[in-house]
Amino acid sequence: MTLASIGFGLVVATLIGALFHLWKGGGLKDLLLYLILSWIGFWVGQAWGANLGWKFGKYGQLYLLFATVGSVFFLFVGYWLSLSNRKAKK
Repeated sequence: MTLASIGFGLVVATLIGALFHLWKGGGLKDLLLYLILSWIGFWVGQAWGANLGWKFGKYGQLYLLFATVGSVFFLFVGYWLSLSNRKAKK
């Protein structure tokens, strides 16, 4: 994987995390949580797509479809877990 692919992947994952934060709201802690979850999910999805070797949803060296699904999955799971943590603090 080239450095350009890694950079583009980080930009896409950051955009997904930022849009999720814009949609769900929250403070700086939430933004950092969403960005980290989005990055991790993106690269897990990328590895999943590369492991399967399917060609659809591929953009250059990135399996963009799988990476996006991984990112969104991690964001929703992380958001759901953080909600249960917030309810326990109240």
